Amino acid sequence: MLRDDINNAVKDAMRAKDERKLSTLRMVNSTIKNADIAARGEGKPPLSDADLLGVFQKMIKQRQESVELYDKGGRAELAAGERDEIAIISAYLPKQMSEDDVKAAISAAIAETNAAGMKDMGKVIGVLKAKYAGQMDFAKASGLVKAALTG
Repeated sequence: MLRDDINNAVKDAMRAKDERKLSTLRMVNSTIKNADIAARGEGKPPLSDADLLGVFQKMIKQRQESVELYDKGGRAELAAGERDEIAIISAYLPKQMSEDDVKAAISAAIAETNAAGMKDMGKVIGVLKAKYAGQMDFAKASGLVKAALTG
């Protein structure tokens, strides 16, 4: 489904002569193909939509790091270009959960897995990734899970 949406958006961007969107979407397609090739090399099937969400989040994180570096270096025009790419890629992600929703989901996952301590952190994160792929930042969520399990 996501692949079709992106391919259709590429065609729309071509018709609209939107160069920024077109180049960004072509880059997204290229990244998806590279990830599929890497998965095939490991004997796995092509990436599912849930896997693609993880790829998109990684792309966004890379661009956010670039924005920080460009801002520090005084390259506002390059930072603006990266922000545009972030906006285009983010359009294909589901709506991100609020911090309160993330905390509620973590509490539910801890209860579901009967997690008692840090040794159960992997189980909790696994449940969260299965249910909320693309909807939460797992780097932040892991810190919250760790705090919940130790506190």
